[in-house]
Formats: sequence, C-alpha cells, structure tokens
Amino acid sequence: MLPNRQIKVEAKAALSGNWGIAIGIWVVYLVLGAAIAFTFIGPIILSGVFAFGFMAAYLTLVRTKSTSFETLFSGFSNFGTTCVVGILQTIFLTLWTLLFIIPGIVKIYSYSMTYYVLHDNPNLSASEAITESRRMMNGYKGKLFCLDLSFIGWFLLSALTLGLLGFYVLPYYNAARARFYEALKN
Repeated sequence: MLPNRQIKVEAKAALSGNWGIAIGIWVVYLVLGAAIAFTFIGPIILSGVFAFGFMAAYLTLVRTKSTSFETLFSGFSNFGTTCVVGILQTIFLTLWTLLFIIPGIVKIYSYSMTYYVLHDNPNLSASEAITESRRMMNGYKGKLFCLDLSFIGWFLLSALTLGLLGFYVLPYYNAARARFYEALKN
C-alpha cells in the first residue's frame, strides 16, 4: 500500500490539467443533490445513483487523467444496484450509529469503497459490493481515516474563505480517495 503522502501527490498529478472538469463535476453533483433533496422520494432513490457516478468520475480521472460529465450519470446504467446500495448503506449506517457514534464511524470507513468496487464489478449485487468493500477495508480503515485527517487543515481554510477554497479542496480530496482505492485494490 502506498503511503498517504504518495497517494495525495498522485491525486494532484491526476488533477493537473483537469481542474475545470473536476470542479464542474463537483458543482453539478452538489446542484443535483440539492435539487433532489427537496423531494420526498428523490434522496432515497437517487442518492446512490449519483454517488456512484460521482465516485466513478473521480476514479476515471485518477486512472486515465481525464473524465467527462457523462460519467456522473453512469449510475443510471446500473440503476437497480446503485439505488439499492444507497438505500442499504443508509439503513446499515443508521443502525450502526444508533449503537453509538464510534461503530457508525467504523462502518462508514468499512463501506467507503462500495461504489468503487461496484464500478469495477458491475455484475455484483448491492450486498456483495458492500461485503467486498468491508473485506478490502479490513486493516485499512485507520489508513483512510489518517488520509481524511490530513485534509482537516484544508477544510478549515475552506471554511474561513466561506467555501471558496472548497473548489480546490474537494476535487483534491475526492481524487485522493479514488487513488486510495486504486492503491488498495492493487
């Protein structure tokens, strides 16, 4: 497994020359998320579909050094499974968090690679993708937690700039997480 510092360097390299598309995908994802949040059934059905597309876009960017807006909508090609993954993750994480906060946080990290796994294995069912993510993250949850912690300073600076720095930080963060999956997979 690569050190987190190397993962961040490679994520930044993937973004080089692609900041416009990376920021655009992030903005469109936020706008779509806000739009479906105002409906009752939209967040339940579409959150997994768009989360899949969002993560697929950044995974494609990390792998090929390019991506497209169409990738953001790739969850619709496997609608049933991506929808069920979103619903199952919400149910599971809610139940784990009800036990106490710490088990919920641990499970967030356990399930964090689910959409990437599903992207690489579209024939898996929703529960199989979640199980594979749990298996992959066994022994690596702390490493991903440390990667996330390394962005705390960036998130604080982003808050101080009223979110303006978020246009740099969030694409960088999401590319780093996609690169983490690539390193974990190998």
